[in-house]
Amino acid sequence: MTLGGSSSSSSSSSSLGTHSYGETAYWDDRYRKDGGPFDWYQKYAPLSPLFDLYLRRSHRLLLVGCGNSVLGESMVDDGYQDIINIDISTVVIEAMQQKYKDKPALKYLKMDVRDMAGFESNSFDGVIDKGTLDSIMCGHNAHENATKMLEEVARVLKDKGVYILITYGDPSYRLCVLKNLDTWTINMHVIDRLDRSPEQKSWELTKPLRLNEDGTSVAALLGSNPDVHYIYVCIKDESLRQKRNNNRVDREAKVG
Repeated sequence: MTLGGSSSSSSSSSSLGTHSYGETAYWDDRYRKDGGPFDWYQKYAPLSPLFDLYLRRSHRLLLVGCGNSVLGESMVDDGYQDIINIDISTVVIEAMQQKYKDKPALKYLKMDVRDMAGFESNSFDGVIDKGTLDSIMCGHNAHENATKMLEEVARVLKDKGVYILITYGDPSYRLCVLKNLDTWTINMHVIDRLDRSPEQKSWELTKPLRLNEDGTSVAALLGSNPDVHYIYVCIKDESLRQKRNNNRVDREAKVG
């Protein structure tokens, strides 16, 4: 996973900030030393019921910061027909291209998620992110790079397409970043961490949690330090962008 990689499920953002997560050299070196495979946060099997809610097997899907994850392989084995994986690391992309050369439904491209000019606008039904935004937000120029990434994700998504973000970032850290674009509606899900303590409550993955404007409703429900990963399902809605543009025009007309 690159632009990317991130912490293990138990790491915090404060422990990650010393790495150059936005730098190709960091990831090339990492993948030379550790060829994987490795999946950040969650594997496909526990996530599949949620994917079934929002995705179709025929959808054109983009996995960003794929690294040496087997997520794409698992999805193709379960019937998904068109999955493009991108990563900033030449080392890992070349390795994955070789590994999956006999799986035409799986494609691997070297690309920076902050600049996906190689893809046309409105060309994907879904984008899946397992820790990529987390990685960017722990690196240098975090806010600027996160904005670039999210703008590109929104651009390549079709209207009503979905950006599925699996993250350790609770709404107090992630919601405002996602809402700044004014380009999608957001459903909030949670999934138990793989290393969850047995005494912790188990949450129903496919049931969205009530999400108020600032995300405090989720914190109130889950309590402090829940053993979960947060899943933000962002559904692109072109009408929201048009509404924002119309409001801007109205404000400028009044000032004029």
